[in-house]
Amino acid sequence: MIGKLREEVDVIKAESLKWKEGMDLFAGEKEVARAQLSSAKKQLQSMKEKSSIQVRRIEELEARLASELAKAESDAEKAKADADAFVAVYRADAEAAQIQVAELAKCRSRRESLEEIHDRGFDLTEEIKRAKELKADTEALASDDDDDDDDDDDDDGDGSKSGYESREASNGEETAPGDNQET
Repeated sequence: MIGKLREEVDVIKAESLKWKEGMDLFAGEKEVARAQLSSAKKQLQSMKEKSSIQVRRIEELEARLASELAKAESDAEKAKADADAFVAVYRADAEAAQIQVAELAKCRSRRESLEEIHDRGFDLTEEIKRAKELKADTEALASDDDDDDDDDDDDDGDGSKSGYESREASNGEETAPGDNQET
């Protein structure tokens, strides 16, 4: 019976050794799993840090990009305003130049006409002076008439003609320009 018990003890010892080896194996696997878990945690933490750094960097880049975009838009608006001002000045200068060219052409035409008349032997210098004097007198009388609208219209109250009318009548009696002046 002792032999039998010894055999049972030996079987139990063998089984306990198997259990002990299984537990040692399980403890080793557990340590490996803990080491892997710790490594995975470290990698995850490192990735989180890298990710947060990248997020911050992305945010900084987006902010810089937004700032540069706003500056570019501002520069574009300023350039457009400058160009619009330049175009407006250019158009005004062009219009002024066209007016000057037209005036110059008119003056040349008058000069050529006067030179042609002078070449034909006519001298209209006196006629031009008289026309300018008449124009000045007319403007003076027109301004006097505006002041004297309540007075008599064109006469002095005694039926006589005004100075302008008498000059106009005397000019009508003069010879026409160019009469008896040819050479």
